[in-house]
Amino acid sequence: MTVPALLRSRWAALGVLSSTMLMAILDGSIVTVAMPAIQDDLGFTPAGLSWTMNAYLIPLGGLLLLAGRLGDLIGRRTLFLTGNAVFTAASVLAGAATTPGLLIAARFLQGIGGALATAVVLGIMVTTFTDARERTKAIGIFSFTGAAGASVGSVLGGVLTDALSWHWIFLINLPIGLATILLALPALPRDRGLGLSAGADLAGALLVTSGLMLGIYTIVKVESHGWISTHTLGLGAASLGLLAAFVIRQARAATPLMPLRILRSRNVSGAYVVQLLSLSAMFAFQVVVALYMQQILGYTALATGLAMLPAAVLIGAVSLLASARLSNRFGERTVLMAGLALLIAAMTWLTTIPVHAGYVTHLLPAFVLIAGAGLVLPSLTGLGMSSARPDDAGVASGLFNTVQQVGMALGVAVLTTLAASRTEILQSQGRDAASALAGGYHLAFGVSAGLLTAALAVSALILRRPPQAPATPAEAPAATVKA
Repeated sequence: MTVPALLRSRWAALGVLSSTMLMAILDGSIVTVAMPAIQDDLGFTPAGLSWTMNAYLIPLGGLLLLAGRLGDLIGRRTLFLTGNAVFTAASVLAGAATTPGLLIAARFLQGIGGALATAVVLGIMVTTFTDARERTKAIGIFSFTGAAGASVGSVLGGVLTDALSWHWIFLINLPIGLATILLALPALPRDRGLGLSAGADLAGALLVTSGLMLGIYTIVKVESHGWISTHTLGLGAASLGLLAAFVIRQARAATPLMPLRILRSRNVSGAYVVQLLSLSAMFAFQVVVALYMQQILGYTALATGLAMLPAAVLIGAVSLLASARLSNRFGERTVLMAGLALLIAAMTWLTTIPVHAGYVTHLLPAFVLIAGAGLVLPSLTGLGMSSARPDDAGVASGLFNTVQQVGMALGVAVLTTLAASRTEILQSQGRDAASALAGGYHLAFGVSAGLLTAALAVSALILRRPPQAPATPAEAPAATVKA
């Protein structure tokens, strides 16, 4: 294959899509390690510092569904390139920020760019890989990059901050973003889109975007206000009301923003429920384990990231080397359930680790079992996108990613709050600080195991193995008209 032909191949397209998802996920975690340095340099207040994360997460999660539908209407390739350009420019602004306000504004713009780019990646993938076996393999590779981004972020953030400065955790996106855009031009298939008249539901767009952004804001502020505060309950009710109004609107609109037929498949709707439960547990696992190692075992931020690398490597290896083969042989539902069983075992093991835990004897076994995520993530992606049609693949992709973002935010908020409450109770009972912290984290791991058990039950009761049908030329997407 010549170089020009290689650049136009679907595997080159997969590389471009994966690199963008890697950037977006990495940017959500890379900041955590650098936050103390950012606070010292720019003079953030403790409360204001959290907005270096929140200003990115709120637009990222809130705009995904709208961005996915826009991709269907104006062309997924166009929206992907636009999102990457906005994200790259915003990264430069963040790296050059000299005041808290400028950094927060740049992070908000990063979130917008990230939503525009990542909302359509799965839609482009499922309309590019029309053969079932190739699609399963592509999803495994794509899931590998997602796992890598979540785990490498903390390590890379520590290295860049210590070796250069915190500015480089954002500036590193400039060469990556430019390379992604240049490679995307020949690699991504051209699609014309349906046109804004096919689904320009402005009222629905306003309802879902405001509802999601308000809901994510409410979740990320739970730690400050508490679960039963007027702030949380009031804004939470308002968010749910807006989302309920959006669903009603979609059932009645002539050109809905999100056609409700997407949710009629029990495999798709069931996969969303499993995704919400399992990602709540998995992302919270990453956060809680990091806190355990730093606050109880005394690890530095960089040492914590390095200690968690075996988990990232195993998740990546399983998703890259095993998930596609197993799914093609046994079906995505069976592979998903096997992965969930491994994750339940990992969380259950962590509920027993002592205050003075050893890395090899206590933490490493859990990191080996967490490799089950390499089976769960690709299987969920395949099931969640299984009924997507070429004309609504973008909104299906946006919905899938929205559930992912909400699950991660909700899991962190719930489990860290429960851990903190349990720690306070144990301290009031006379426990020392380390023992009380360990007790709080043990509760968080136990709740994670419960969430994963619920996900396993939903998988067993709702999901069904879809019939295997060979791909035919008729399955080629109508929206993809020219390579």
